[in-house]
Amino acid sequence: MRILDRSVYVGPSLYARFPVIRLELDLAALEAWPTGKLGSHFVDALAAALPGLAEHGCSYREPGGFFRRMREGDGTWLGHVLEHVAIELQNIAGEEVTFGKTRSTGAPGVYTVVYEYAQRDEGIAAGELGLRLLCSLLPESLRPAGSVPEGWSWPEERDRFIRFAQRRALGPSTAALVRAAEHRGIPWLRLNDQSLVQLGHGKYQQRIQATVTGRTPHISVELASDKEETNKILAGLGLPVPQQELVHSEREAVRAARRIGYPVVTKPYNGNHGRGISIRLTTDEEVAQGFLVAREHSRSVIVETFLEGDDHRLLVVNGELVAATRRTPGHVVGDGVHTVTQLIDRVNLDPRRGVGHEKVLTRLELDAQAQKMLDRVGLTAESVPAKDQVVYLRSTANLSTGGTATDVTDIIHPDNREMAERAVRAIGLDVGGVDFLSKNIAESYRTIGGGICEVNAAPGFRMHVAPSEGLARDVAAPVIDMLFPSAAPSRVPIAAITGTNGKTTTARMLAHITKMAGFTPGLTTTDGVYIDGQRTVQGDMTGPVSARMVLADPQIDMAVLETARGGLLRAGMGVNEVNVGAVLNVQPDHLGLKGIDTLEQLAEVKRIVVEVATDCAVLNADDPLVLRMSAHTEAKSICYVTMNPQHTLVREHIRAGGRACALEAGVNGQMITLYDRSGHIPLLWTHLIPATLEGRATHNVQNAMFAAAMAFSLGIKLDAIRQGLRTFDSTFFQAPGRMNIFNEHPFKVLFDYGHNAHAVAALADLAQRLDVTGRRIVVLAGPGDRRDEDLVAIARAVAGRFDHYICRRDDNLRDRGPDEVPRIQAKALRAAGVAESAISVIPDEQEAIAAALAMGQPGDLLLVFADALVRSWKQITKFKPAGLGTAAVTAAPAPVFTGNGAAAPEAVKGGEPVAPPFSLEGLIRDERGVRYAPEAED
Repeated sequence: MRILDRSVYVGPSLYARFPVIRLELDLAALEAWPTGKLGSHFVDALAAALPGLAEHGCSYREPGGFFRRMREGDGTWLGHVLEHVAIELQNIAGEEVTFGKTRSTGAPGVYTVVYEYAQRDEGIAAGELGLRLLCSLLPESLRPAGSVPEGWSWPEERDRFIRFAQRRALGPSTAALVRAAEHRGIPWLRLNDQSLVQLGHGKYQQRIQATVTGRTPHISVELASDKEETNKILAGLGLPVPQQELVHSEREAVRAARRIGYPVVTKPYNGNHGRGISIRLTTDEEVAQGFLVAREHSRSVIVETFLEGDDHRLLVVNGELVAATRRTPGHVVGDGVHTVTQLIDRVNLDPRRGVGHEKVLTRLELDAQAQKMLDRVGLTAESVPAKDQVVYLRSTANLSTGGTATDVTDIIHPDNREMAERAVRAIGLDVGGVDFLSKNIAESYRTIGGGICEVNAAPGFRMHVAPSEGLARDVAAPVIDMLFPSAAPSRVPIAAITGTNGKTTTARMLAHITKMAGFTPGLTTTDGVYIDGQRTVQGDMTGPVSARMVLADPQIDMAVLETARGGLLRAGMGVNEVNVGAVLNVQPDHLGLKGIDTLEQLAEVKRIVVEVATDCAVLNADDPLVLRMSAHTEAKSICYVTMNPQHTLVREHIRAGGRACALEAGVNGQMITLYDRSGHIPLLWTHLIPATLEGRATHNVQNAMFAAAMAFSLGIKLDAIRQGLRTFDSTFFQAPGRMNIFNEHPFKVLFDYGHNAHAVAALADLAQRLDVTGRRIVVLAGPGDRRDEDLVAIARAVAGRFDHYICRRDDNLRDRGPDEVPRIQAKALRAAGVAESAISVIPDEQEAIAAALAMGQPGDLLLVFADALVRSWKQITKFKPAGLGTAAVTAAPAPVFTGNGAAAPEAVKGGEPVAPPFSLEGLIRDERGVRYAPEAED
C-alpha cells in the first residue's frame, strides 16, 4: 500500500469548493483485504488508536456509522479508511475538517482518496501518518515491507504530529480574528507560516499579526515592551502601579529589593508570556536567584513591589474594555491519597486539556519550574498533599503553561474598567491587555488597592474566547469592526475567464476597459502578472498563486484572472468566489493529460469558474458544452453571448428579461448589442474595434463581446466599455502573440500563439478574409505533449488554404523526437492533398521563421504560429536579408523548399532557372535569436 501521486488544491476544484488533498493510493495486495476480511481485531485496534472515529457517520450519517461500515459484510477498503483517518488526525490537532470521499480509479487496487485540510503541511502529514498507522495495525503477514520503522510508537507519533500541526496552525488569537472576519464576509489570505494575515483584498486590505494590527503604532508596541517606561507613564497619570527599579546585576537586584521592601517580584525587562518571572520573593537569596532566572530572557531585570491579589487580564479594543478574566496558575488540589504526579495525571485527563494550543486548556507539566515550586513548599513529585491543599506548579497564570481562566467581565467595577481603558490609551495601543492584580475585581482599586503590572501589546484572546469557567466573549468581532467599519468595503470585484481559446485576449481587453473606467486592475495572464498595466512578474501566471499575488497587491481595486485548465487541475482556483465568471469555449486541446480524455471532462474542469461566480455567469451560447453549464451555476444572473442573433434559447432568455450579448447586422456593418431586463442597448460597431481588423477577425469580435458582457456585469458604464474597446488593439505590446500584425516589410506578417486546431483555424479563416495580392505562407507547429490526432487536426485546419507550408516544432520537445511533430503534420498535409513541393519541414523554430521571411515577396501574407514569442517577434521585426536593402528584397524572388526542408539548388521563375537569393547556411545565431547580417545587430 503506497501513495502514487498527491495534489494539494488551495481552492475550488473538481472535488470540492474548499481546500482538499487528493491522493492516488495503490492498495496492491491489500485490495483483496477489505476491513471485513481483516476482522474485528483490526477495527478494534483502530478504534483504540483514534477514539474520535466513533463520531464519524460515514454513509449512515450518524455517530458510529463509520465503524458500522467497517464491520458489516465485507466492510470497506483501506483507501476509504485512510480518508477517515486523515480527517480524524487533523481533528485531534484542533482543526475542524469533515469532508472526504474515496473512489476507484478503474485500475485494479488504485483509489482516489480526497479529504479536506486546514493547513497544507498538516494535511499532507495527516495522510502520511494515517497510512503508517494503518500499516502498523495490519497483521505482520500483510504489512508492506518497510512501511513501519522499527521502534515506531503510535502515541509518540501522534503527539509529535499534534505539535507539528500546532506550529503551523494559526494561533488561537489569529484564528479567532479570522473566524470573525469570515462571519462578516471578509476574505483573508495567510501571508507567511506564522500569524501574518491579510484581511480583505487589494486596496481595502488590513493586516494583522496575532492581535497586532496594521494600525497598531510601532512606538506603542515599543513602549509596552519597555516595562520601566510603561510604569513611569502610568504613574505619571496617577494610575496604580507598583514601585520598581531596573537592575543589571544580582547585587543591584538585592539592593533594589531592600529599598522597595520585601516581598518583591523579579521579571525580564522586555519578556512576555510570563517567562522568567519570580514572585513573592522574601529574601536576598531568592532575589539573587530570581535575577538569574529573569536574566535568561533579558539583559536587564526589573525588581518591583509584590502586590497581593488575583491576576486579571483586562482586554481593551479601540478604547473600550471588551473582556475581563481572572487567571489562576496551573495547580493541583490534594485529596490526601494521591501523589503530586498522580494528581497531575488526573488533571490531564480533562478532555479540555491538550498539547499546546490544541484545546481550551493546556496539559500540566512536571518540569524544572514545577519542581522549583514544589521545593518552595517542601514537597516532591511523590509527596501526597493534604486534602484540599492547593499546590501551584507555576508562579504565573498563563494558559500556555497550564493555567485556568474565569470570565469576570460582568462583575468588574466601573473604576477598574475606566482604569484599564486609560492605561491602554496612555500607551497608545488599539488592542491592549492590562495585567491587573486585585483581591476583588468587583471592588474599586481606589478602595481596596491593587495595581497594574503590565500593559501588553498583542494580548492573547484564548482566555476570553474559551475560558475555563464563565461566558465566552467574542473579543475578535470588535477588532474586525475597528478595522472594517460597517460601511467599509473589503473586497475588490473579481472577474475570472477560462476557455480553450481567446481567454488571454479577453482578459487583456477587460483589464483595459476597467482601466479606462478609472480602476486600477490587477491582471493575470499566460505571460505574466500586470498591475495597472505594468508587468510585475513574467511567466505563465494563470493559476492560484498568481491570483493571490494580485489580490495581495495593495494598489489594485479590480482583479481580472485568466484561469487555465492546468492550474485548475493542479491546484484549483486561488479564490473561493468571483463576481463574474466566463467560459468562452471548450475545444479539443490538452486531451489525454492529467486524466482528462474527453471534451466533456474538459468542460467539467472549466465549469468550476462559473460554479463559483456569485453575480453573473457569462456563457458562450454557441458552444453546446458551455451552454449546458448554465445548470451548474448559482450566480444571480446568466449572460449569454452569441454571434447568432436568431439563437432560439437566447431569444427566449432575452424575452424573459435575461442578460445577453449578441451580434446584430445593421446598415453600417455588425453591431455588438447588449440586452438586460428587456432593454436593448446597441454598444459598438465591430469595425470600430481595432483588434477585430475592421470586423474581419471574427474570433476577436467574439472576444470583444465577452469583454463587454463581463464589464457590463461588473457594473462598468457603457461609455467606458466603448472607450476601452475602441482603444484596445492587437499590437505585440498590448497583446503579445495574439494576432499581432507587422507591416514594415514589403509583405505582411500575421503573428500568433495559436496551438490547437480551433485557434489555428480561426487565424487561417482570417488569412483568407484579408486582402492579399501575393501568396499566403504559413509556419505551423503543435506542442509536443498533444496527442497525434491533435497535431493532425492542426495541420488539417490550414490544409488547402495556403500556398506554402513550413512545419516546425517547439524548443521544448516534451518527450517527442527532434523532428517528430513537423513530420506528423507534414504527413497530414500531404494526406489532405497538399503538394509535396508546397511543404517544408524545418524543425528549428528560428530557422523555420527565417525561411518564411526569406520567401516573403511584396503582397504576400506570412502567418507565423510561434512559441518563443519575444524571440520570434524580434526576429520578425529585425529581419533584413544579408547584403540587401528593402529595394533588393522587393525585387528578389522567393526560394523553393522541398518537403524535407532543404532549399533547392535553384528556383524556377518564368521557366528560367534563378539562383536563390537567400540560404539557411548563411544564418548566424546567438542567444538573442537569428541574425542575418552585421547591420542587423541591435
